[in-house]
Amino acid sequence: MPDMVKNWLPGLTQFGIDLAVAILILVVGFKVAGAVRKMVDRSFARMDMELSLRKFLLSLLQALMYGVLIFMAAERIGIQSSSIIALLGSAGLTVGLALQGSLSNFAGGVLILLMSPFKVGDYIVSDYGEGSVVSIGLVYTTLNTSDNKTVVIPNGSLSNSPITNATAEEFRRLDIAVGIGYDADLKRAKEILMDIYTSHPMVVKEPPVQVFVSDLAASSVIIGGRGWTATGDYWQSRWDILEEVKLRFDEAGISIPYNQLDVHVNYTDKTEKGDTKR
Repeated sequence: MPDMVKNWLPGLTQFGIDLAVAILILVVGFKVAGAVRKMVDRSFARMDMELSLRKFLLSLLQALMYGVLIFMAAERIGIQSSSIIALLGSAGLTVGLALQGSLSNFAGGVLILLMSPFKVGDYIVSDYGEGSVVSIGLVYTTLNTSDNKTVVIPNGSLSNSPITNATAEEFRRLDIAVGIGYDADLKRAKEILMDIYTSHPMVVKEPPVQVFVSDLAASSVIIGGRGWTATGDYWQSRWDILEEVKLRFDEAGISIPYNQLDVHVNYTDKTEKGDTKR
C-alpha cells in the first residue's frame, strides 16, 4: 500500500499544481476580461454606437474571451481541446436545428444592427407594417404606429424586405398636385399656389419652390407644387397647404373639377297600331 501511494503521489501532486494554475488562469483571466470589456464599452460610447449593437458586440467579445480562458484552463488540467470542440460542435448543431427560425431572426437582427438602415426614432415603411421604431432587438424590431398600436416584426423578415426610411434625411420634399378646370385662370391659380408655398412658415426658402403645369388631364389641368420642409414638419405642412389651396381657390373663383356622371333619359311616345283605329 505505501508503494502504491508513492506511485500515485507524483501524479496527484502534478494534478493539484495544474488545477491550481487552471483556477488562477480563470480568476485572473476573468478580471482581465472584465477590464477589457469596460475599456471597449467606453470606446463604443465615444463612437456613439447604437445601444443594441453595443450590447451585442460586448456580449460577443465577452463570450469569446471566456471561451479562450476555459480552453486554456481545460488544457492545463489535461483535457484535450479537440474533445471540447467536438462537444461544442455537436451541441451547437442540435441547438441550431431546434432554433432554426429564431437563429434566422437573430442573424437578421445582427445585419440590421451592423448595417443600420434605420435607428430608434425613425419612421419606417415595410411590407410587414409601418411606424416609428421603438426598439431594435436581436430577434424582433418593435414599431409604434401613428394610431398608437404596437407592431412587433421578426428581424429575419424585416432584413429581407424593402424598407423605406421616411425620416432618414433632415429635409423632405413636399409635393402637391391639384386640378383646375380648363376654363379657369391658369396664371392666377399658379400665383396663388406659389404664394401659399412661399408664405408657409414651415417651407424652407432653399431649394426654391416650384409651381408648374404637371399634366393636361381629360377633365382638368393638373398644377404641381414642390417645396421642401423639415422632415418632422412634413405632414402638418401638407395638411395646411391643401386646406389653404381649397379656401384660396374658392375665393378666386377657380373651380376644382370632380368626377360627375350625367344621365340623359330620352322619352319616346309609342302608339300601338290598334289604338289608331276607332
